[in-house]
Amino acid sequence: MDYIEYKLLSSLQKNARINNIELAKKVGLSPSPCLRRVRTLEDKNIITGYSAIIDQNKVDLSVNVFVQVSLEKQSEDQLVIFEQKIQEYEEVMEAYLMTGDADYLLRIVVKDIQTYEHFLKENLTSIPGISSIRSYFSLKQVTRKFNLPIKNPKANIL
Repeated sequence: MDYIEYKLLSSLQKNARINNIELAKKVGLSPSPCLRRVRTLEDKNIITGYSAIIDQNKVDLSVNVFVQVSLEKQSEDQLVIFEQKIQEYEEVMEAYLMTGDADYLLRIVVKDIQTYEHFLKENLTSIPGISSIRSYFSLKQVTRKFNLPIKNPKANIL
């Protein structure tokens, strides 16, 4: 793949919306009300963005690493510093503040183990206040979902 193809994928991840006319047909509205409702959902930040779902293996990013990070202290300052810093790294696809043994669980996507090693040494270990890092490499993705299990609350009413 060349630079332009990667740029296209990046743009599609930010805005891969269906044509409003097609959407209106699917939900049984005319285009104007459909567009107005979508804009309302966007204004309320219920819809926070649009993206294309890309097969990570086909863009040479086949390694998923789940990383448990523990901080030296769980002070508000330490949490803020860590959270701000990890948002700078495009390899960090997901990050969760956790209960239990580790403070954070991260999902990191990279090309290969050497790329992860470089990311770990150059980026993750340079964040101040980390006491331990545990990495777990995924062998196979069993399931991956993007749609939230949203149910219409009136659907069960007789």
